[in-house]
Amino acid sequence: MGGDKAPQAIVEGTKDALGEFSFIEKLLLVGDESILKSEIDRLQIRDRRLEIVPASEIVGMGESPVQAIRKKKNSSISVGVDLVKNGTCEAIVSAGNTGAAVAASTIKLRTLPGVERAGIASPLPNENGPCNIMDAGANVDARPKHLLQYAIMGSVYARHVQGKENPVIGLMSVGEEEGKGTDFTREVFDLLKASNLNFRGNVEGHDLFETKLDVVVCDGFTGNIVLKSCEATAKVMFKWLKHEINSSPFRQLGAMMAKGAFKATLERGNYETYGGSPLLGVNGVTIIAHGSSSPRAIKNAIRVAAESVRHHVNPHIQEEIQKSGADVVSA
Repeated sequence: MGGDKAPQAIVEGTKDALGEFSFIEKLLLVGDESILKSEIDRLQIRDRRLEIVPASEIVGMGESPVQAIRKKKNSSISVGVDLVKNGTCEAIVSAGNTGAAVAASTIKLRTLPGVERAGIASPLPNENGPCNIMDAGANVDARPKHLLQYAIMGSVYARHVQGKENPVIGLMSVGEEEGKGTDFTREVFDLLKASNLNFRGNVEGHDLFETKLDVVVCDGFTGNIVLKSCEATAKVMFKWLKHEINSSPFRQLGAMMAKGAFKATLERGNYETYGGSPLLGVNGVTIIAHGSSSPRAIKNAIRVAAESVRHHVNPHIQEEIQKSGADVVSA
């Protein structure tokens, strides 16, 4: 029930996922039963794999995440995470309140053994394939060892789900030189350098799009700002371009000739292609979809969730965390 275009886009994306992905055994829609039934009837969905799980409450986008999870036990987010917790489902996809989805998953599912903080891995378009920013906002107050774990978890995800043979890791900083950055980033640098990861070193903003990178680690505060700044920049650039094209008939004619190039460029940076961002480190699969997700984005978020399950991401994370010696004992 969460998201700017819910529940219409959610249900339509579900229909598309069921039609395209035969490997889905069951898909549950969690929310207001009468509204969901109405949408299913409108879209004429007749698939036995689809079921409705009633949830009478909704977490608003502006609500306090932790308070909402504690007080709204029957919200669609809480009920959805409970389905994963009790084994009814293997993954949850939510386009609603990100903080609430993170809080519910962390509180109810807990973190994997050896993992202290979960992190969101958000893909950005790179010339060499998706580059995952981690953490993109789950944990704003991180410690150096958390970023080492982010790098390990991001590397596992890039290798097993995205098919990167030897994922390249970078550390977000203010310069490429080893000594650049704050005391915090320099400590993280030392941890990553001493690890068995394919660590490239410090990276800057332009590297996110130009340099061969598969995972860029940072604290959630920095990662969220970077992610939203990139999204806003892309949006305004296309807005300006559209304005300039429409300012002249000659430009409009040129734009018509270059329509294919514009479309291909837009597609390369389209978040709908990636679908959603995994919350890595929790004892289950949680996919955070964009708040303004379209049906196509929801369909691909469901695909990402299924791929995470099918490729056994969590067992691989546990194995790599323990093997690296980066595991911690949570209080």
